[in-house]
Amino acid sequence: MSDHVDVLIVGAGLSGIGTACRLVRECPDATFAVLECRDATGGTWDVFRYPGVRSDSDMLTLSYDFRLWPHDGTLADGAAILHYLRETAAAYGIDRRVRFRHRAVAASWSSADARWTVTVRDENRGSETIVTCSMLSVCTGYYRLDRGWTPDFPGLSDFAGPVVHPQHWPDGLPVEGRRVAVIGSGATAMSMVPALAAAGARVTMVQRTPSWVAALPSRDRGADAARRLPRRLARQALRWRNIVVSVATYQLSRRRPAVLERILRRGALHHLPPAVVDAHFTPAYRPWDQRLCLVPDGDLLDLVADGTVELVTDTVERFGPGGPELGSGRHVDADIVVTATGLEILLAGGMHLTVDGRDVDPASTVGWKAMMLSGVPNLVITVGYTNASWTLKSDLVAGHLCRLWKHRQRHGWTTVVPDTPALRPDELRPMFDLRSGYVLRSRHLLPRQGPRGPWRSRQNYLRDRPSVRRGRLTDGLTFSRAAP
Repeated sequence: MSDHVDVLIVGAGLSGIGTACRLVRECPDATFAVLECRDATGGTWDVFRYPGVRSDSDMLTLSYDFRLWPHDGTLADGAAILHYLRETAAAYGIDRRVRFRHRAVAASWSSADARWTVTVRDENRGSETIVTCSMLSVCTGYYRLDRGWTPDFPGLSDFAGPVVHPQHWPDGLPVEGRRVAVIGSGATAMSMVPALAAAGARVTMVQRTPSWVAALPSRDRGADAARRLPRRLARQALRWRNIVVSVATYQLSRRRPAVLERILRRGALHHLPPAVVDAHFTPAYRPWDQRLCLVPDGDLLDLVADGTVELVTDTVERFGPGGPELGSGRHVDADIVVTATGLEILLAGGMHLTVDGRDVDPASTVGWKAMMLSGVPNLVITVGYTNASWTLKSDLVAGHLCRLWKHRQRHGWTTVVPDTPALRPDELRPMFDLRSGYVLRSRHLLPRQGPRGPWRSRQNYLRDRPSVRRGRLTDGLTFSRAAP
């Protein structure tokens, strides 16, 4: 790696690969490099190896718009997604530009020099190097890959069997014929439980509260009708249909939540009797206050209906040697406990950021279109949608980075910084509207959003796309030149 690059990308997962591909396609004159703290590309899709790991968004919107998912089927397993990402990286030569086991630990901006100085730790050598860049693109996502979140369950260390978090699933863990208690009710638990049952485990899923579930057909019925069109045109049409449906569903959840609740309940009733739906699949919160869980063909619901999987809605009070003790007084027998209990937020990969010697506290900043931070120059952070496919937003962010670079080159600017908006404290809200546990636990760490304009995180691709791609770059951004 050279000492200086035009763009330094941190992270070689879904966002980092997509950003690098955009630079190759749209800014061929820009030099760039990719830092990856692990020894492989793929990010989340390389880390998560638990049984049943799969997408919880349809693949036509989770794939890149410049290289659409080439296979049939609505959802895909983790191995297929990882293969797709690595094929894409190889097709654009990105795999040859990744510096593996290089962790960006700190980044310091100098206004006088109009560049970032990034301290990089070489995990192989145990030494540190310096890389400078004109633009810094952070593509590390917003949660930790090295550890997940497990509540402080009393007595968990007394449990006699293995306790496994899905982010750290060990290779070769035998589950056939064993009693497995899966603690959790989110997308991870709902994708894991059917796979464990198929592997011969006797599974009890323990959820503290229910989640909203939508049974999604694993085969896209619209694909059959679209086959009369040229393949790429057909897939683009299906992709836009999926985008419109996802946006409409979210808007319905905000404006007419009772209507969406009835639709989701009706879908669950195709698989389960009313008493079971009311007890285990009817949450107290509105749909999309937390992420909506998709189950292909209602597989989890069918396993609960035929008794293959036992579903218990109760609190875990403590653990004993034989398994969890619940608030109702019931004991769940278990040989293995899986804590599918959530994620830990880690913005910017844990990098320590400074601007002209001053520490940057992300929580004290306001997000510019949820992709730049007020008062922080030449920094673009990729955070995907929470209510739709991650890639829809990450691709917009990558396109914005390319647009910024070309605008800087065309006009000779060296610095672009989001203004600090004149907003009252009561106008500021968390950047994410979700009320999921991992978001609520970490709101004090995250940037804020405002009520209007470029400071609002709209979570709406149909509105964000024209704004990001064709909106005025001077709307909330200030461009300048550093002194020679």
